[in-house]
Amino acid sequence: MSTTLNNDTSEEIDKVVITVIGGDRTGIVAGVSQVLAECEVNIEDMSSTILHYKNRNLFSMILLGDMSNSTMPLKALKERLKEKGEELGVHIFTLHEEVFNFMNRV
Repeated sequence: MSTTLNNDTSEEIDKVVITVIGGDRTGIVAGVSQVLAECEVNIEDMSSTILHYKNRNLFSMILLGDMSNSTMPLKALKERLKEKGEELGVHIFTLHEEVFNFMNRV
Protein backbone atom coordinates (compact mmCIF):
# COMPACT_ATOMS: atom_id res chain seq x y z
CA MET A 1 0.00 0.00 0.00
CA SER A 2 1.45 3.35 -0.94
CA THR A 3 1.38 6.30 1.38
CA THR A 4 1.50 10.05 1.03
CA LEU A 5 3.03 12.55 3.37
CA ASN A 6 1.16 15.38 4.99
CA ASN A 7 3.40 18.44 4.44
CA ASP A 8 2.31 20.04 7.71
CA THR A 9 3.19 17.23 10.12
CA SER A 10 5.21 14.74 8.00
CA GLU A 11 3.01 11.88 9.22
CA GLU A 12 1.86 9.12 6.90
CA ILE A 13 -1.76 9.25 5.88
CA ASP A 14 -3.53 6.40 4.11
CA LYS A 15 -6.86 7.26 2.58
CA VAL A 16 -9.33 4.87 1.00
CA VAL A 17 -12.41 5.56 -1.10
CA ILE A 18 -15.25 3.12 -0.46
CA THR A 19 -18.36 2.91 -2.60
CA VAL A 20 -21.48 0.93 -1.76
CA ILE A 21 -24.24 0.18 -4.29
CA GLY A 22 -27.30 -2.04 -4.02
CA GLY A 23 -30.93 -2.35 -3.07
CA ASP A 24 -31.92 -0.13 -0.17
CA ARG A 25 -32.46 -1.80 3.16
CA THR A 26 -32.06 -1.13 6.85
CA GLY A 27 -28.56 -1.48 8.30
CA ILE A 28 -26.28 -0.76 5.33
CA VAL A 29 -24.62 2.33 6.82
CA ALA A 30 -24.44 0.68 10.24
CA GLY A 31 -22.88 -2.50 8.84
CA VAL A 32 -20.22 -0.71 6.81
CA SER A 33 -19.47 1.68 9.69
CA GLN A 34 -19.12 -1.24 12.10
CA VAL A 35 -16.49 -2.94 9.92
CA LEU A 36 -14.56 0.31 9.55
CA ALA A 37 -14.65 0.94 13.31
CA GLU A 38 -13.44 -2.60 14.04
CA CYS A 39 -10.57 -2.05 11.58
CA GLU A 40 -9.77 1.36 13.10
CA VAL A 41 -10.57 3.22 9.89
CA ASN A 42 -11.92 6.72 10.55
CA ILE A 43 -14.72 7.97 8.30
CA GLU A 44 -13.69 11.47 7.23
CA ASP A 45 -16.48 12.19 4.77
CA MET A 46 -19.56 10.36 3.55
CA SER A 47 -22.40 10.93 1.14
CA SER A 48 -25.34 8.66 0.44
CA THR A 49 -28.51 8.80 -1.58
CA ILE A 50 -31.46 6.65 -2.56
CA LEU A 51 -32.17 6.51 -6.27
CA HIS A 52 -35.73 5.69 -7.29
CA TYR A 53 -35.73 3.63 -10.49
CA LYS A 54 -38.55 1.51 -11.91
CA ASN A 55 -40.31 1.12 -8.56
CA ARG A 56 -37.05 0.12 -6.91
CA ASN A 57 -34.99 1.98 -4.34
CA LEU A 58 -31.27 1.79 -5.07
CA PHE A 59 -28.89 2.79 -2.30
CA SER A 60 -25.55 4.40 -3.12
CA MET A 61 -22.88 5.66 -0.75
CA ILE A 62 -19.34 6.92 -1.13
CA LEU A 63 -17.03 7.61 1.75
CA LEU A 64 -13.47 8.63 2.45
CA GLY A 65 -11.70 6.66 5.14
CA ASP A 66 -8.43 7.36 6.96
CA MET A 67 -6.39 4.20 7.62
CA SER A 68 -3.47 5.93 9.34
CA ASN A 69 -4.40 4.40 12.74
CA SER A 70 -5.24 0.97 11.35
CA THR A 71 -2.86 -1.97 11.50
CA MET A 72 -4.93 -3.86 8.93
CA PRO A 73 -3.54 -4.09 5.38
CA LEU A 74 -5.72 -2.67 2.62
CA LYS A 75 -6.17 -6.13 1.10
CA ALA A 76 -7.63 -7.47 4.37
CA LEU A 77 -9.93 -4.44 4.71
CA LYS A 78 -11.20 -5.01 1.16
CA GLU A 79 -11.98 -8.64 2.02
CA ARG A 80 -13.81 -7.72 5.25
CA LEU A 81 -15.91 -5.13 3.40
CA LYS A 82 -16.63 -7.55 0.55
CA GLU A 83 -17.89 -10.13 3.05
CA LYS A 84 -20.05 -7.50 4.78
CA GLY A 85 -21.43 -6.44 1.39
CA GLU A 86 -22.44 -10.02 0.62
CA GLU A 87 -24.13 -10.23 4.01
CA LEU A 88 -26.00 -6.96 3.38
CA GLY A 89 -26.84 -7.72 -0.26
CA VAL A 90 -24.83 -4.80 -1.68
CA HIS A 91 -21.61 -4.37 -3.65
CA ILE A 92 -18.74 -2.67 -1.82
CA PHE A 93 -15.69 -1.43 -3.71
CA THR A 94 -12.58 -0.21 -1.88
CA LEU A 95 -9.75 1.70 -3.54
CA HIS A 96 -6.70 3.48 -2.22
CA GLU A 97 -7.27 7.22 -2.72
CA GLU A 98 -4.35 7.52 -5.15
CA VAL A 99 -5.78 4.75 -7.36
CA PHE A 100 -9.24 6.35 -7.23
CA ASN A 101 -7.79 9.75 -8.20
CA PHE A 102 -5.78 8.20 -11.06
CA MET A 103 -8.85 6.38 -12.41
CA ASN A 104 -11.01 9.52 -12.23
CA ARG A 105 -8.69 12.20 -13.53
CA VAL A 106 -9.87 14.25 -16.46
